[in-house]
Amino acid sequence: MLKQRIFTAIILVALLIGMLFSLSSFFFSLAIVPVIVLAGWEWTHLVKMSSKAQRLKFIMVLILLLIIFGIGIGMGDSVRQHLAHGILLIASALWMVIFCLIFTYPSGTRFWSKTTCLSALGLLILLFTWIAIVYIQSLPSGSNLLLAAFAIIALSDVGGFIFGKLLGRHKLAPMISPGKTWEGFLGALILELLLVVAFNYFGLFQLSVWELSALVLIVALASVGGDLFESMVKRNIGVKDSGGLLPGHGGVLDRIDGMMSALPIYAVLLPFAQTA
Repeated sequence: MLKQRIFTAIILVALLIGMLFSLSSFFFSLAIVPVIVLAGWEWTHLVKMSSKAQRLKFIMVLILLLIIFGIGIGMGDSVRQHLAHGILLIASALWMVIFCLIFTYPSGTRFWSKTTCLSALGLLILLFTWIAIVYIQSLPSGSNLLLAAFAIIALSDVGGFIFGKLLGRHKLAPMISPGKTWEGFLGALILELLLVVAFNYFGLFQLSVWELSALVLIVALASVGGDLFESMVKRNIGVKDSGGLLPGHGGVLDRIDGMMSALPIYAVLLPFAQTA
């Protein structure tokens, strides 16, 4: 399983970096659409949609939303950038509510069990994730900024996995994700400091070391929250993975759960990081 996980991760990283720096921002955002749609299909399974017709209807609504909002924010001028930033502020506020609800689990099980509520929530989360990617790429040095976000999220995941396996003793959220530990969580945050050093050296952000550390740690914490959120939804229906498309990693949702929460928050903070 570990070999599969590493091999799949190498392929995914190579594909991501290749597309990020070989495609224009327009074509890269188009290339991400199938990923969002696949994640949406997996979401229909997690929310217990019983028929294929219901699942197809969900996917059609998701694609329609991507088209509508893609037209609205895809041109890259300042008005549309402000519109996208406003949408992502709403997305960040939604994730703050979700993070609070995570700590109340399982008292909120009634809400998580409702297909209608979770379907609407899934549409919003997936849409906001895509908008965050489009918005970040519209900024100066957008590809570098997006790669930095992916690095923060990936290192949080890798650090949590490695330190959790080696040192894990105390459960982080046993009722939601028994495999996650405080040792893995803290080890991942310590590893993030390596990124702080790298970002500071290359001057990607116009921030002091302390401000840069705060930015990286906030995004890393948000990615952990997204991971716990998906784990909570999976725990509620009794499944381990959202799918089996990615060997060693599970489904597409299992790979992008941290991105869904971290990217909107990262995108909201970026204008401050660039003008500080």
